[in-house]
Amino acid sequence: MALWARQASRWRCLLQAARAADFPGRLRDSSTAQACRGLAPRALPPFPNDLLPWRLQACRRVSVGSCSPPDSAKDGAFPSPESTLPSPVRQEQAKAETLPDLNAKTLYEDWDDVPPSSALEEISEEEAVQIIAEPLLPLQSSTLRDYVDHSETLAKLVHLGVDLSQVEKRQKAGQLLLTLDFEKDIRKILLFLKDVGVEDNQLGPFLTKNPYILGEDLEALETRVAYLKSKKFGKAEIAQMVSRAPYLLLFSVERLDNRLGFFKNELGLNVKKTKDLVIRLPRLLTGKLEPVKENLQVCQIELGFQRNEIQQIVFKTPKILTASKKRLRQTFDYLHNIMGIPHHMLTRFPQVFNSKLLRIKERHMFLTFLGRAQYDPAQPSYISLDQLVSLPDEVFCTEIAKASIQDFEKFLKTL
Repeated sequence: MALWARQASRWRCLLQAARAADFPGRLRDSSTAQACRGLAPRALPPFPNDLLPWRLQACRRVSVGSCSPPDSAKDGAFPSPESTLPSPVRQEQAKAETLPDLNAKTLYEDWDDVPPSSALEEISEEEAVQIIAEPLLPLQSSTLRDYVDHSETLAKLVHLGVDLSQVEKRQKAGQLLLTLDFEKDIRKILLFLKDVGVEDNQLGPFLTKNPYILGEDLEALETRVAYLKSKKFGKAEIAQMVSRAPYLLLFSVERLDNRLGFFKNELGLNVKKTKDLVIRLPRLLTGKLEPVKENLQVCQIELGFQRNEIQQIVFKTPKILTASKKRLRQTFDYLHNIMGIPHHMLTRFPQVFNSKLLRIKERHMFLTFLGRAQYDPAQPSYISLDQLVSLPDEVFCTEIAKASIQDFEKFLKTL
C-alpha cells in the first residue's frame, strides 16, 4: 500500500508540472503585474528537476520582454492574446505542448526505478488480514514428524517406505536427512542401489536401517562395488550381501580387504571358502571383530575344540562367531556333559548351537522318559542331533519319539 502511495505522489507532481506548461495561456487573462508576480520562483508548483531550468528560463524571458505594455495597447487597440506575448514566450509555449509526452515517458522510467517496499512500512488492516503466515519450523525437535509437512525430501522418503520413527533413533541421521535435497542428493543414490540389485520394495527398509548411505559420495560407493566384483563376487551375490548387510557399502575398500584377509588367515580358509562364508553371513564384514575373536578363543580354550574342528564348525554355522559367549557355554555344557555328545559329533552337527537350549532340554528329557535317547550312530534307534532340534513338534513326536503330540504336551506340563 505504501508503494502505491509513493506512485500516486509522483503522478501528482508530474501532473502539476504538465499544468505548469499551460502557464503562458494564463498570461492572456491576467495583468502584466500579475504575470510578473506569477513568474516569481516562490509561486512555481513542484515539478521534476529536469523541468526546473526551463521554467526559470521562461520566467526570465517573460520578465524582461513583457513587463511594459505593448505599443498597440497605448493606442487603445488590444491585439489578440497570442500577439501580446513575446516571441520567445510563444516559442516556449509551443515547446510546452510536447511536455505531457515527455512527462509520460519520465513517468514510466520512474515507475521502473521504484525501490521495493520495505518490511517496515505500515499497511492497512485489510492488507494485514489477507496475509497468510506459514507456521514456523521448530528450532529444535526430538522427532522428524514436526518437519515432514515442510520438507519435500522427508515426504518423498515416507512415500518410499522409510520409517522415520526408526531413523530418528540413529545418531545424527535426522539432521542428515534435513540437509539433503531429494532431487540433487538422494535420487542418484536410489538409482545406484537399484543398479546394485536392491529391489524396489526393499529400498524403504534398506534406508530405514542405513540412512547414512544417502550422504555418501556416489563415486566412492561405485568403487566399493567394483572392488567386490574384482574379488569374484557375482552381481546376485553382491545384491544379497548389500541387502542383508545394509552398512556394507559404508566401508572403504581398504577396510573390506582387511576384513576378508582376517577371516581367511584366522580361520585358515581358502579364498573360495572365505567368500562363501561372508556371502552367507555378510555382517561379518561390518560387525566388530572383538566378539569374533572372543568366540574363537572360547571354542578353542573353554570348549576344547581343535583348530580344524573350529574351522568346520564356523564354515557350516557362521553365526557361531557372533553368538553370545554365555549361550555357547551353556549349550555346550548340556550337550557334552549331560547328553554325552562328544566333540566330533558336535563338529558334524554344529547347527545344534543355533537352537534354543530349552527346546533341546525338553526333547531330550522326553526321549529319556520314553527310553529312546540314543545319540550314538553305532547303536540301534540312533537319533541324530539334526533330527533332535530341526523337526517340528508333530514330526518329532510321530517319527522320532514314536508318541503323540498330546503325550508330549502332557509331559511338558510335568516339568
